Amino acid sequence: MGIFDTVREALGLAAEADATRGADPEDLFALSTGYVTMAADLDYAPAGEAALCFSEVDSTAFGDAREEVAAVLDAGEAETGTRFEFRTDAHGYDWVVLADDDFEDLVTSVHFAADTMMESGFGSRLLAAVFAFERERETPAGEAAYWIYSFRRGRYYPFVPTGGRERDSAAEFKLESVLDGELAVEDDKSYWYPLWPEGDARPWGASLDAA
Repeated sequence: MGIFDTVREALGLAAEADATRGADPEDLFALSTGYVTMAADLDYAPAGEAALCFSEVDSTAFGDAREEVAAVLDAGEAETGTRFEFRTDAHGYDWVVLADDDFEDLVTSVHFAADTMMESGFGSRLLAAVFAFERERETPAGEAAYWIYSFRRGRYYPFVPTGGRERDSAAEFKLESVLDGELAVEDDKSYWYPLWPEGDARPWGASLDAA
């Protein structure tokens, strides 16, 4: 089984079968207040990037849905300045990558993209929304952290990579304990599936500024 197959199993049909609540793009707005708590209590600040991970399908209808998402994000960029790009990374993940220094605008743009895909009938192709954060002061490990929203589980979970395919479980549990009252956090930690970054890049590859 390849890495992409494993991701699809963890964030895909198996997760959906076991889910206790359905996904709702409105859940994404919980981070619009959650990020304030992260900054105040944990010294994490938004990194200005987020992305939607989805499973591509070779069909004209899905191509039309992608174009509709692009049109919505183009219109949003004119108002909010949120930049975006579709890409496929080296592991075969498909992404809509977004960047904006205003975190609330970033959350809104991710919501628009996810909601548009759902309204086009391809909500089943959405795997996860991933939001990047960084420590406001230097620490030995856990400088970058992610909140991942699983569309098949309808819940969030934290992910803190430390390099070398290792993760900072203590930092993840701390994020869970602090944000559990504001986010719908996944109780079953077997679904806290890592989306490993490549080197210093994000899970979706280089940032839009560096791409």
